[in-house]
Amino acid sequence: MATRTRLYQNGTLVLEDFPASDVSEHLADPTSVVWLDLYRPGSAELVMVGEEFDIHELALENAAQHGQRPRLDRFRSHDVLTAYAVTIGGDGAELSTSEIAVFLTGRAMITVRKDDGFDIGAVVTRWDESPGLARHGVAFLLHGLLADIVDGHSAAAQQLDDSIEALEDLLFSSDRREIETVQRRAFALRKSLVRLRQIVLPRREVVNAVMRPGLHVNIEPLVAYYQDVFDHALRVTEWTESLREMMASVMETNLSVQANRMNLIMKKVTSWAAIIAVPTAITGYFGQNLPYPGFDHESGFIVSTTLIVALSASLYMIFRRRDWL
Repeated sequence: MATRTRLYQNGTLVLEDFPASDVSEHLADPTSVVWLDLYRPGSAELVMVGEEFDIHELALENAAQHGQRPRLDRFRSHDVLTAYAVTIGGDGAELSTSEIAVFLTGRAMITVRKDDGFDIGAVVTRWDESPGLARHGVAFLLHGLLADIVDGHSAAAQQLDDSIEALEDLLFSSDRREIETVQRRAFALRKSLVRLRQIVLPRREVVNAVMRPGLHVNIEPLVAYYQDVFDHALRVTEWTESLREMMASVMETNLSVQANRMNLIMKKVTSWAAIIAVPTAITGYFGQNLPYPGFDHESGFIVSTTLIVALSASLYMIFRRRDWL
């Protein structure tokens, strides 16, 4: 659905999915609060929203662009919130983000989703589970949105935590395929943690800014609920920092394990080379060159060459199987 709408009057949901063009008519009633959700809106839709709610042109321009930094901007008649929802892929390592712009006025909240990565239906369900708070208008709508986003950050951190713990179990494996898996997943997890940190650090400050005086939305009746969201955001931030330290420890341990394995291989190869070097040095020093079966005949040359190739190939296969080569 490209556009979703909701109308609350005196704290009660009275209408859903009405045409966006009817917003002005509904807002004529001072007891009305409107939610308007736009999915990948075109320029015409953004212009309509700007005219209807007196949205600043810079805010509309930012809402149309991708890659905005998570923040809260305050204008004369409205506030603009930029947020990111996150999800972890089925592999437990790849982080996906979804950017959302939110326009806030005294009696309306407009969400602009730039892709389908954020499940707005989960936010609607959260609203429906707390009908008693709907009387607080836009503050109620905004709280449900922020709580859902922060819970998504927490769920992503938990999944990354589980993936790192699973990765730790593979560190001391001797299977070559699992060693390669550790290296690939370690890189993917570190990349996802960096991206998650870039999102959760500003999010804590944004939630804190929402709670400060001066917002066009009166959150005073729900300040305890917003404080809970802030506490969750703070916890996710600290959790992410802890995961980064765990990931650094995993990578350092992996390098140490690989270095130890290399040292063991070098010790074995060096030992065999020393064993072979002793008879080679003695026979070479005395210039021993004893006749052997087939000496001075073409058949002897073929046999000796075949032995050299066969033994060399056998050593190669043995070293390859033991992952020395």
